Amino acid sequence: MLEICNVTKRYRNIPVVNDVSFTVSPGEVTGYLGPNGSGKSTTVKIITTLIEPTSGKVLLDGRDIREDPIAFKRRLGYVPEEAILYSYLSGLEYLQLMGCLRGLTPGQTDRRANDLLELFTLHPHRHSPISAYSKGMKQRVLIAASLLHDPDVLILDEPLSGIDVTNAQLFRFLLHELARKGKTILYISHVLEVVEKVCRQVVIIYKGRIMAADSVEHLRELVQAPSLEEIFSQLVEQRDLEAVARDIVLAIA
Repeated sequence: MLEICNVTKRYRNIPVVNDVSFTVSPGEVTGYLGPNGSGKSTTVKIITTLIEPTSGKVLLDGRDIREDPIAFKRRLGYVPEEAILYSYLSGLEYLQLMGCLRGLTPGQTDRRANDLLELFTLHPHRHSPISAYSKGMKQRVLIAASLLHDPDVLILDEPLSGIDVTNAQLFRFLLHELARKGKTILYISHVLEVVEKVCRQVVIIYKGRIMAADSVEHLRELVQAPSLEEIFSQLVEQRDLEAVARDIVLAIA
């Protein structure tokens, strides 16, 4: 179980993440939602040990991840929001590098890398430089890299960015299979329709604070809203968006 415990991050004494607590259970996909600037990315950077919290801690199976960050990273698979890759490497070379960094043997790495490239329909392009890949192809390389070492915990930040419909559907099936295998999965996305399909639990953050942490079904009952989009709007957006849209059109008329 991944536990985020009273995490706060301040910049110049201004809290960007303010006393955030929630849990991500094994065998479930938990959605982490919020508008731009709400504190999602900062939370993810803290969980992945890229930055230190001002206060609070993150536990994996009851142990503070800062006690042994290298051991934690061995159990972590991470797809960042932006596909930053070594563009001069080929897709296969990139996965071989990731396998080496993850402590896999060359034989394990080559077998898993080629299998993943085949399954993600990238095998014909395995020797082409990543600089020649489309955005969706780069994203699939990142997803493959996150799975290469069979991690216990997956942090997926906008993983479907640039992905076509077929591969997006494959990814949704993949999430269900990974959850069924007992993986602990935190899924960050603005695409609420996808979140509603793949996530059993959701955590909603707004202005650095947790507004809700519950199952989608229970939130529907509490807020009396038919969809996750309606729940999200009621919890974090106070403006009349239809009126704002009309005002924008009037402003440019």
